[in-house]
Amino acid sequence: MAVTTIRSVGVVGCGLMGSGIAQTCVQAGYEVVVREVSEELLHKGLQRIYEAWEMLVSKGRVSREQAEEYRQRLRGTVALEELASCDLVIEAVVERMEEKLRLFTALDRLLKPEALIVSNTSSLSVTQMAAVTRRPQQVCGLHFFNPAPVMKLVEIVRPITASEETIETVRRFAESLGKTPVLARDTAGFIVNFLLIPYLLSAIRMLENGMASRDDIDTAMKLGCGYPMGPFTLLDYVGLDTTLWAAEAIYEEYKEPLYAPPPLLRRMVAAGLLGRKSGRGFYEYS
Repeated sequence: MAVTTIRSVGVVGCGLMGSGIAQTCVQAGYEVVVREVSEELLHKGLQRIYEAWEMLVSKGRVSREQAEEYRQRLRGTVALEELASCDLVIEAVVERMEEKLRLFTALDRLLKPEALIVSNTSSLSVTQMAAVTRRPQQVCGLHFFNPAPVMKLVEIVRPITASEETIETVRRFAESLGKTPVLARDTAGFIVNFLLIPYLLSAIRMLENGMASRDDIDTAMKLGCGYPMGPFTLLDYVGLDTTLWAAEAIYEEYKEPLYAPPPLLRRMVAAGLLGRKSGRGFYEYS
């Protein structure tokens, strides 16, 4: 029998997404353990969360006492075993299937039988992740958007193996975080990336083919379509590597030319020009 009431949450990965998810869960009242592979990465991720809380205090959105209470509910670790008692574990590691399969296998052995495991993947097969566990009925996707504490949407991704009980528990959990969940089938790209990735890749192709400049494309989409940011600003924000992995996953499933990554995107990722997180992508960041 799967757990139906979530009290403690584990988050695997304390990068941009993992730290944002951990912060969100703590602020919603959950006890959270976040795990990273090294003390250095863990420290960096925890500092990002602590700085976010300091900013909330400085803006008067939370009290100093509230921020201190948040810190008391968050624990960092480099040992996966520290997640053993969690009711729900959210995977937020690198968007590589082999990494996720290794992690899901390990979590399945470690967690109590009733615990749920969810993946924050943006495009990979959750069914494949569930298949390496002995609890496929207790596995689904829970895709947050960056920045996780701010963005209201989460995609609940339903593999064919997930039980109704699991989906309902995860839906209630998402709503308890103040999020609006939408339900997607376990197909590459789910809802948002299935529609977003061709748009971003088309912008790169336009630039690559000299049809318009970077700045003019960004300005046109902001002012012409009312988007909060243009495609190149968004690409830098999301991460060019993340966009490439998502595009490859969707192209692999559908073989639609719209999802084929343009050469310019591949070259930029190979050069380490990943966007904001590397200091340079289509724009430069100090």
